[in-house]
Amino acid sequence: MLVDSHCHLNFPELVQNMDQVLESMRSHQVGHALCVSVTLDKFPEVLAIAEQYPNIYASVGVHPDYEDIKEPTVDGLVSLADHGRVVAIGETGLDYFRLTGDLEWQRERFRTHIRAAKATGKPLIIHTRNAAEDTLRIMQEEGAAEVGGVMHCFTESWEVAQAAIAMGFYISFSGIVTFKNAQALKDVAQKVPLDKMLVETDSPYLAPIPFRGKTNQPAYVRHVAEEVARLRDVPLQQVVDATTANFFTLFKHAQPCN
Repeated sequence: MLVDSHCHLNFPELVQNMDQVLESMRSHQVGHALCVSVTLDKFPEVLAIAEQYPNIYASVGVHPDYEDIKEPTVDGLVSLADHGRVVAIGETGLDYFRLTGDLEWQRERFRTHIRAAKATGKPLIIHTRNAAEDTLRIMQEEGAAEVGGVMHCFTESWEVAQAAIAMGFYISFSGIVTFKNAQALKDVAQKVPLDKMLVETDSPYLAPIPFRGKTNQPAYVRHVAEEVARLRDVPLQQVVDATTANFFTLFKHAQPCN
């Protein structure tokens, strides 16, 4: 059974069709999913889903894209993470693609998440876009290697992947790896060790081929795994087994369902 290591089931496109989403997961042999928090005000929705469904887990964090919202604190994140269904801190990180100007607040928010992860012993879910150098620098300065985590929806170079792996992080591939114009990312997917790889959808966004442009869902993580297997010329089951084992190794507070 596959695991979708990053999705947003509380978003309207998915939550209003939850029964269908879960049935599609079952039919595609996707056994578990991690519902990822992007703001504190919506965290109760994320947690409620994880509490209702034993095969869905939660994270707590604030995405770097969100301005002018309640800022997380270390103590606040630690308190919210003190729940059995919360298995990670994030998503957090840096994004210099959508926002411009003085982004020091973004970097401070990232540091807050790393400190909370170290305090809780729960791994980080890191988003980085057009900000790889600063992302890696802050990870090093704050000692992110002490807890590890995942570089989610990875789109960076092999050199960035190597630096993250050296700090104990996993590399997660999304539907982008199936896109025809993503050759550089396909090359990275061939190089990342299987024991350092996860797969995800980031649904409802980034649906893989053959669903590109449509609403994504956790069931479609199978297409990501199939593309990784094709690129590496290995059986699909090898990718399924490795990425599922990696998920439960990294997110050690997540208990697999039978």
